[in-house]
Amino acid sequence: MNKPVRLILLNEADSAYKNLNETVGKQLKEGNENTEEMQLLRSIKQKFEFIKANPFYGNNIPKALIPSMYLTQYNAKNLWRVELTNYWRMLYTIKGDQIEVICFVLDIIGHNEYDKKFGYRKR
Repeated sequence: MNKPVRLILLNEADSAYKNLNETVGKQLKEGNENTEEMQLLRSIKQKFEFIKANPFYGNNIPKALIPSMYLTQYNAKNLWRVELTNYWRMLYTIKGDQIEVICFVLDIIGHNEYDKKFGYRKR
């Protein structure tokens, strides 16, 4: 029996998603088509569906590489990365019980912010 999968956006991810939806709404009213923001929103929605179908869809980040902020702020014992359009990333953790699986989306961030959070240096 497959458990139902829920997606919940937390804090920064929720704010980023709401801001992106607002921006795309304004762009649509202005008659814009296929902007970078629209592409990103479509990419996020597509990945949401992939994760709902398979919570392990993303790339698992080794525990030793999980930034401490995710461990302390969210008590994330696992972290998964999904690549989005235009080098954006979505980070989520999986929690579950006997009834359901919940994927908490922690961040939707651009490449530079991702590099900063994971301590990667620019070359």
